[in-house]
Amino acid sequence: MESSSATLVTAAGNAVNEAPAQTGGVTKIRVERLGKSFIERRKRPRRAEDPGPGQEVKILDAIDLDIKEGEFIMLVGHSGCGKSTLLNCIAGFERPSSGRVLIDGVPVASPSPKRMFLFQENALFPWLTVAENIEMGIEAAAPEDRKPAEEYLQLVGLEKFGDYYPHQISGGMGRLAELARTLAMNPDVLFMDEPFAALDFMTRCLMREEMLNLMALMRKTILFITHDLDEAVQLADRIVILSDRPARIQRIFELPFPHPRDITAGDIGRIRKQAYLEMGVNPII
Repeated sequence: MESSSATLVTAAGNAVNEAPAQTGGVTKIRVERLGKSFIERRKRPRRAEDPGPGQEVKILDAIDLDIKEGEFIMLVGHSGCGKSTLLNCIAGFERPSSGRVLIDGVPVASPSPKRMFLFQENALFPWLTVAENIEMGIEAAAPEDRKPAEEYLQLVGLEKFGDYYPHQISGGMGRLAELARTLAMNPDVLFMDEPFAALDFMTRCLMREEMLNLMALMRKTILFITHDLDEAVQLADRIVILSDRPARIQRIFELPFPHPRDITAGDIGRIRKQAYLEMGVNPII
């Protein structure tokens, strides 16, 4: 695989131009020279003598990325740069225009129940209770992976709310219930597209704590899109910053620090500042 030209920032704050450095372990996901283009038909010439299908718009351009088993990767970039498109290609919801994605060495051709997706929108079934929603995930799991819904309710701290319907719980509780349903299927990989975006600031902070607890208990490979750099610095093993469209890997920040983290102090604080500056934002206002 050709190496990416991303810039890596070490824990000491030194920047070097090289391929993304990888921690030890087995490569779970490999993205090779992935490109994606769409045909923009709204920009199609309105002339009868030009029968062309429309204008090609390149979204992703030659993305190379290796992700180790059990890594927590945060994808960050400006709105519209192609983060969700990249995630959809890796998950198998969209086919790349060029390049390929391999998971466990097998090319990705379609979605799989071993790779689950959490979207921005609430996806709980409103006619089912919280426990019944989780049971839907349990039924989709392999027989040897099935556990009682009560175990997953306890895992996310909702053991007292199993009989409640989605409209009777808060937005944060709903996100936890969705996460419990997803974990009940025992996936290898979690794809998360800004799952906390609609929550208020305090609830987002609480959700980060829950994510850290779940990471410690159930080490999954996670690709997580966020616009919140503090969230990324607090949670991620690596932050992957995408350039504006057509997106390439602009920079990768490694965060080999234990949790919990003080994101404003020491090496972490320096990397946080560099990440903000990389995004064109001054973190000191």
